Amino acid sequence: MKTQAHIVAGVDEVGRGCIVGPVVAAAVILDPTQPISGLTDSKKLTAKKRELLAAIIKRQALAWSIARAEPSEIDNINILQASLLAMKRAVQSLTVQPSWVKIDGNQYPDITYPGETIIQGDLLVAEISAASILAKVYRDNEMSVLDALYPGYEFVKHKGYPTKLHKERLIALGVTEQHRRSFSPVKQLLINS
Repeated sequence: MKTQAHIVAGVDEVGRGCIVGPVVAAAVILDPTQPISGLTDSKKLTAKKRELLAAIIKRQALAWSIARAEPSEIDNINILQASLLAMKRAVQSLTVQPSWVKIDGNQYPDITYPGETIIQGDLLVAEISAASILAKVYRDNEMSVLDALYPGYEFVKHKGYPTKLHKERLIALGVTEQHRRSFSPVKQLLINS
């Protein structure tokens, strides 16, 4: 692992509010000599724009990594701890060692690197924006895979969030092993069945 001075890693996660699938975190160290225009909070971009930016980030960043915490881990340790675990895994998987880590939100994961938390960091910090884009593209692709594995749940449409459609499909088709059993709509269904 290479160490360089003033290397900033941005970290963000996606999927905390979902009731199915993993929570996904990404860590990105951008190359200061190759700025990427258009970086912002992944939720403010179209799917096509996210895909384009993700490809550029992967090509131009000094280092990037994606990590996850599975539904079973989320159910065991809760969503906040699972999000922090995914972030920790993402940072630890970087091939370049950061000197400072910027985390989106207000909770710092259990990592040995110094850093800070930034509320709305995905909107304010390029490295965190880049991480939010990679995490979102990865998780959306995962939802496409689950959509193919579990026809009828419409995962591609709701991306795992507890929308009216998802709840209807859940009631009609039942709980999959990918659903988070500790989350309210899933938990209620299991209690009542």
